[in-house]
Amino acid sequence: MAYNKYSPGEYRPSFGGFSFFPPVIRNLILINGAAFLLQQIFDSGLLLVGGTPLTIVFRDLFYLQPIGQGFWPWQLVTYMFLHGNFMHVFMNMLMLWMFGMEVENTWGSKKFLIFYFSCGIAAGLSNLLIAPLFTDPAATLGASGGVYGVLVAFAMLFPNRYVYIYFLLPVKAKYLITFLIALEVFYGTTGLTDGIAHMAHLGGAVLGGIWVLLDQRGKIDSMLGRLFARRSRRVASGDPVRESRVREAQFFDLKPEAPRKSSGHPDFDRNQKIIDDILDKISKEGYSGLTEEEKRILLDASKKIHPDRGYDA
Repeated sequence: MAYNKYSPGEYRPSFGGFSFFPPVIRNLILINGAAFLLQQIFDSGLLLVGGTPLTIVFRDLFYLQPIGQGFWPWQLVTYMFLHGNFMHVFMNMLMLWMFGMEVENTWGSKKFLIFYFSCGIAAGLSNLLIAPLFTDPAATLGASGGVYGVLVAFAMLFPNRYVYIYFLLPVKAKYLITFLIALEVFYGTTGLTDGIAHMAHLGGAVLGGIWVLLDQRGKIDSMLGRLFARRSRRVASGDPVRESRVREAQFFDLKPEAPRKSSGHPDFDRNQKIIDDILDKISKEGYSGLTEEEKRILLDASKKIHPDRGYDA
């Protein structure tokens, strides 16, 4: 699913092929992988800056450092792309793909990207402000905070979807992810020094849950619509805005189509009204709120519009 702009402040879902590697998740995996390889080069100790190993400079600048111990605001973003070892980055990216794939396909790429970074930043703030109440502050790195937000979103959007533990034991998403969050609460509040930033996980999870609740009430689309409408007005009025801030096409699955005119044929007009009613329902309740019949109608309409469009591998 993607969100196409019809008028300032209005965003309506459009329909397209399901992708197993939607663009945001694909790019996040590639960037995290490249960052991990860069870390390995730095950690080799072969590169020096003024006699200081570059890895130390890198950690001081880009790991999430405790407040008063080297914290810089940009670390709330950079720490999300850094990992301690191969299994750390592998498991985070695997979980991001497994649970985020369907969320991005449902919400659209731009909305999912904003959601993911919001959860990651909330996780960082939680680690900075709340974690010191339970344990000693330390430098933090990893995408887990954003990933936990994705886990919660998946559980709320698809609560009865089965997840196979070790590819054998089926457990409904709502039970599995509730159990994982309960573990994080236990470990995070008992102050166990196991080297895991549990409060960061909880921060991302809490914002993920709040986001979905607001989204189900239409608040998120309303806020994003106003945000992009203001940005569009600034561009139209000639205010200087960097192109990278307003470029949107690369995060959309489909480009906006021109409004259709009535053909004068009653069957065409009736079918178009059905499609419009379904799109309005998605904007209010989300794709998961559709009945199987409505999903079938939407898919049939998509095939007529894009007869050569198939599933992205």
